[in-house]
Amino acid sequence: MTTTAPWTTAKPTAVLVLADGTVIEGKGIGATGKVPAEVVFNTALTGYQEILTDPSYLGQIVTFTFPHIGNIGTNDEDIEDLTPAARRGAVGVIFKADITAPSSYRATRDLDGWLKSRGIIGLSGIDTRALTAWIRQNGAQNAVIAHDPNGVFDIEALKAEARAWSGLEGLDLAKEATSGQSSQWSEKPWVWNEGFDELDPADARYHIVCVDYGVKRNILRLFTGLDCKVTVVPAETSAEDIMALNPDGVFLSNGPGDPGATGKYAVPVIQEVIKTDVPTFGICLGHQILGLALGATTAKMHQGHHGANHPVKDHTTGKVEIVSMNHGFAVDSNSLPEGIEETHISLFDGTNCGLRVTGRPVFSVQHHPEASPGPQDSHYLFRRFINMIRERKGEPALAER
Repeated sequence: MTTTAPWTTAKPTAVLVLADGTVIEGKGIGATGKVPAEVVFNTALTGYQEILTDPSYLGQIVTFTFPHIGNIGTNDEDIEDLTPAARRGAVGVIFKADITAPSSYRATRDLDGWLKSRGIIGLSGIDTRALTAWIRQNGAQNAVIAHDPNGVFDIEALKAEARAWSGLEGLDLAKEATSGQSSQWSEKPWVWNEGFDELDPADARYHIVCVDYGVKRNILRLFTGLDCKVTVVPAETSAEDIMALNPDGVFLSNGPGDPGATGKYAVPVIQEVIKTDVPTFGICLGHQILGLALGATTAKMHQGHHGANHPVKDHTTGKVEIVSMNHGFAVDSNSLPEGIEETHISLFDGTNCGLRVTGRPVFSVQHHPEASPGPQDSHYLFRRFINMIRERKGEPALAER
């Protein structure tokens, strides 16, 4: 089946070809070329630049359900990947409406030019509601997105490429998303009309070692905002090297790909770290790998969770929070072994969104509490982690909220 936007009369300059043979035609934007990836949808209304630079989206094409994307342009401050030169993030993007000229005082570049500079291939002018409904019914699908200004496409070859792509299952993308070497992070959270400030080393009270599977900048900023010195280490760093840094806490970051594949080298490291009783906190992929290290299992989801409006319940407080999510794999709640408590669940489908180890300072969540973009309901989790460190040091707890 081939579908073309009904209001389009010009020759299509971009196509999305699904593995089942479906072809969706529209207008090309961003970079030219073609790339195989998994196509998903994101329901966030804001934060398109943060979404497209989130390393957790590596290997994916993001369909935005919100129709008007690009109105505020782009800038150099709203990038989430740690090393922008490597362009780690979404490889493709799909919009309903054409990109408009930026209308924000913070904009330094229009979205189309920025997409070109990042090598992100885009498709616009299609019915994104219909594509979203298709994904909801059939699940996230392997596809090829292609952009040629001349509108020349070998559709049969693209169909074959989409069918042949292996998909995300069994794929370790953390090796591509991680930093190449250890580094220090000192930038604090952004403040309106002031920008970013740096943490003075003399003001650092705690030392966090972040194992980088594809970490986002705003996660690191929230740590420095709580007076933490942050050392970022590559994904394959050994437990011995992590503990040699004398951390007060170890953070397991978000990232892309299949946790089972990354876990082949990450799980033994995490298991050794847990034995030391150093407070440990995981987010997203870090949560999934921690689950594996504790004896649970993970599975690929039908369509995943991608958006900034997901309701999650914290069983430890009884409160419901609206959170940001971006994941296509999940920890199986039924596989949690004795001594591992489920702390958070999705109120959309009941899937696991958090866990903790009974009697040990170890916990994790599936969602993105840094909320970039999204609501800040879950910022308390960073203070919960710091309180574990403070308790170990005999210091009074901070108020979580």
